[in-house]
Amino acid sequence: MEESEAREQYFATKVDLVPVEEMEFVAAVEEVVCEEPASFEQESVQSEIIAKTTIDMETQTPKCPMYSICNFEKDDQAVHFYSGLKFFFVLNTLGPAAYCLNYAYNSVTNMSVPDQFFLVLIKLRRLTTNFELSRMFGIAESVICNIFVTWIIFMYRQWGELDIWPSQKLDRYFAPTSFRRHYPNTRVIIDGTECSIRKPKNPTAQQATFSTYKNRNTVKVLVGCTPGGLVSYVSPSYGGSTSDRQIVERSSLVRICDRNDSVMADKGFNVQDIFAPKDVHINIPTFFKKKNRMSGESVIRDRKISSKRVHTERVIGLAKTYKILAEPLTATETRKCFCKKAHVSPNAKSYRQEVNRCQERKSKRH
Repeated sequence: MEESEAREQYFATKVDLVPVEEMEFVAAVEEVVCEEPASFEQESVQSEIIAKTTIDMETQTPKCPMYSICNFEKDDQAVHFYSGLKFFFVLNTLGPAAYCLNYAYNSVTNMSVPDQFFLVLIKLRRLTTNFELSRMFGIAESVICNIFVTWIIFMYRQWGELDIWPSQKLDRYFAPTSFRRHYPNTRVIIDGTECSIRKPKNPTAQQATFSTYKNRNTVKVLVGCTPGGLVSYVSPSYGGSTSDRQIVERSSLVRICDRNDSVMADKGFNVQDIFAPKDVHINIPTFFKKKNRMSGESVIRDRKISSKRVHTERVIGLAKTYKILAEPLTATETRKCFCKKAHVSPNAKSYRQEVNRCQERKSKRH
């Protein structure tokens, strides 16, 4: 009897809100769809869920932000658009140390580690501003700066421990057929790339970073890849005024190359004398040497070298798809380029020495 009365009251409250002509139709639908009225326990559970969601919205720290990686698990195109990588595979290469970071400023507890890594990749790939990222992930701009600086330093130190220089056997095994036929001893293909930076205020720093090739202030890096397309060497950062030869002299390529190896490079890398003591051959295009014409054999040889050397330029082009490298770097980002292992041009070194001398003179006067 009690169940039937509660059932009648339930239908009465539902039917009273509709016109009289539709009462019979609504009653039939209610009998099919809602065979039993909602119990008080179900209503309490729903109210608790609503309360939890409102609490998350009030604190502005949702468990799953709008741009959380959890929302892109099944959308591979979106993950590649924002990060350019196989996200979880790359995150696993960082190891368990990624889950116990010592942050640069304050500890971050209101954001998961995968979301932090996803935030960093979005900033590197799309060059998104901190203001926009703060709205996308629901955190403050200061927290974004803390996460970005911490993860950049962590990734540099963690991946810097990897030995990316492969052996001769691996190079020859994964080399294309054309390399095995014409250049079987090629160990690495090197080329330089420059990233624009904002014009420094100091005149000496402007001179050290100004590139006559790009006609602006840049940071220069030497990149080497195997014939198979694997990035096998990345030099420290140098000022834009540093020549290619100076970078090779300061690099570790001479030390890590084995005897009878071959290095393929552009005409600007006239460094045969540097590699000669190690019996390493340099494949570069032919110089004119005060001749008006080139022989047919040298032209064919230069075309073959140029066609093979394009692989490094393509690898560098893929790196430039990360817009943070395509746009001029800020002063803070430029400092991150010149890390502990990085070197600067001789002009910048002399500038540092002058600054140290001035500081010593001021201390003596006082």
